[in-house]
Amino acid sequence: MPNAPEQYLRRIPSVDDVLAVCEKHGLTSSFPRWILLEATREVLSEKRRALLISTFPENLENVDLSPEGIVRSVREHACKIQGPFLRRVINATGVVVHTNLGRSPLSRRVLDQLTEVSLSYSTLEFDLEKGERGSRQEILAGLVRRLTGAEECLVVNNNAAGVLLALDTLACGKEVIVSRGQLVEIGGSFRIPDVMRKSGARLVEVGTTNKTRISDYEEAVSEHTALFLKVHTSNFKIVGFVEEVAGEELVKLGRRLQIPVMEDLGSGTLVDLSKYGLSHEPTVLESLSSGIDVITFSGDKLLGSSQSGFVLGKAELIRAMKKNPLTRALRPDKLTLAVLEATLRLYLEGRIEEIPTLRMLTLPLSELSRRAETLLETVRTGLDDPSQASCEEDVSEVGGGALPLQQLPTRVIALRSPRLSPNALEVRFRKYPVPVIGRIQKGRFVLDVRTLLDEDLEPVAQACHEILNG
Repeated sequence: MPNAPEQYLRRIPSVDDVLAVCEKHGLTSSFPRWILLEATREVLSEKRRALLISTFPENLENVDLSPEGIVRSVREHACKIQGPFLRRVINATGVVVHTNLGRSPLSRRVLDQLTEVSLSYSTLEFDLEKGERGSRQEILAGLVRRLTGAEECLVVNNNAAGVLLALDTLACGKEVIVSRGQLVEIGGSFRIPDVMRKSGARLVEVGTTNKTRISDYEEAVSEHTALFLKVHTSNFKIVGFVEEVAGEELVKLGRRLQIPVMEDLGSGTLVDLSKYGLSHEPTVLESLSSGIDVITFSGDKLLGSSQSGFVLGKAELIRAMKKNPLTRALRPDKLTLAVLEATLRLYLEGRIEEIPTLRMLTLPLSELSRRAETLLETVRTGLDDPSQASCEEDVSEVGGGALPLQQLPTRVIALRSPRLSPNALEVRFRKYPVPVIGRIQKGRFVLDVRTLLDEDLEPVAQACHEILNG
């Protein structure tokens, strides 16, 4: 059937014909013309591609070229274009700090502060007491000093920015000594050597991948050395025959040689997570108490707030960074500062259970079991075949590059369908009106209750009913 593709291609309607049918079906009252035009062109291009790659007659027949089918596709494309593109999803993956899903959700109290600031003017750079221009950096500085004891604080738009700013200010054109075992790469191809090169600093590697001693640092010092840098490996661990230099030991060497010490803590935490049964993660307070001169860490990972980066440490060094022209390019906006302030106040008030990220990480197994059983009962009540859902034991992950070896015992709702494979279930849930993002584990599709918010339970149950009942 050599001419079949051409025959089918000639049946594809024109853009004007499709728009006329869209108007007949009332789509012009639901979408602006530019959206319908763009959606129509996309749909017709997809139909054309489908016909061109089809090699069997039955595949050609499966390409829906009916007016109703095309209009239905145009409506679906128009809805996607109309957006919003940044949408709410339900995180049922069990990865608490999920970078792809926006990392840390915010508490209702934090949202209230954000709403108040965003709907009006604010004191972003205005000193009410003096009636003159103020500094946005002072909004958080006092809170951070109370929480950590740091001499000075600078907030930028993420931790990578903090590392770049510190290196550019303290070591541009000079040498920075780093252990080979800490030359990490995190998500998005953020590599310590690349950032160092961009800052103008010269990297000096010491030690080996698994062993670095204090003598390695001392022997590498030259008249051009500006900084010792420690980097938390965050998303991986080297175990076995290993040795690394403790912060206190490196600080002692730095004091003797008058070389400042900087530490990139990565995720950063203000709470000792080992108190809740998790592996120990170096805290900001521990790093400061060891005498480290400059510390950088993220605000949207274990801290549980919005995307940002903190630079803490000795006042003279932080003040030098504030004078760097890069600081203006890397500064946070009023919405970020509002979220950070509200979050830090929860820490000061001892109400960390109101920070969703920390609450998820520290949920006891008894509570997870209770929530799973409640959700399972709701799901089974609405299923034609209740045996398609079951509650099982599993493990969650911290995520965000923190505690990579930590497995958190959890409970999951495992779903099975005689009609749909686990992969097909994953697609159906992902494309549900309120997308539910789960995971495929051991040949079944599961929903981890650890990362479900209270308001997620009802839409998750509804999605299960509609998808599993067909």
